Amino acid sequence: MLAGVGGQGILFAARVLGTAALKDSYDVKISEVHGMAQRGGSVVTHARIGGKIYAPVVEKGRCDLLIAFEQLEALRWVDYLQKDGRVVMNKQRIDPMPVITGKTGYPADIPVRIGRRGGKVSVMDALDTAEKCGSPRAVNMVLLGRAARYLPINEKSWIDAVSEVTPSQFAAVNLQAFNEGYRATGAGIQRDL
Repeated sequence: MLAGVGGQGILFAARVLGTAALKDSYDVKISEVHGMAQRGGSVVTHARIGGKIYAPVVEKGRCDLLIAFEQLEALRWVDYLQKDGRVVMNKQRIDPMPVITGKTGYPADIPVRIGRRGGKVSVMDALDTAEKCGSPRAVNMVLLGRAARYLPINEKSWIDAVSEVTPSQFAAVNLQAFNEGYRATGAGIQRDL
């Protein structure tokens, strides 16, 4: 599953994921679920890949990998994660309206809370990495690159998919961002629980 808020490029990342899986001859089903339609609303995409997939929606407790573009969205969708599942999470925090207006607080220690549920959590500063690659909009490719290490799709298929799906004027930045995420170790990972 890919989860975040509107404007973070979740649907684009799902297209790249689906294209990469098809290049490796997997069956792919993708379903987009939008919260609020405008920028800033919750967005989640279910993506299933395998030998033969009949339905696109991931059931609660069955998600192998949750790619969270924002911390609170990771917490919102963690019930879908299977017990030994993995979360690749951006450390970025985007306050929702109830937090902005002071009606509620932003939850503390989200990675630790997810880790206590039994999931493996990799937290990285994807925004900083994307900016170093030339565009803050490439956060999606940084996170997808990191998550690609946990999916059964070969690296060449990923690179080909990023190149194919990305408009030519953004291809160089997106490829660099994907590669930075894919190769992130040690200093590139803020916390690996």
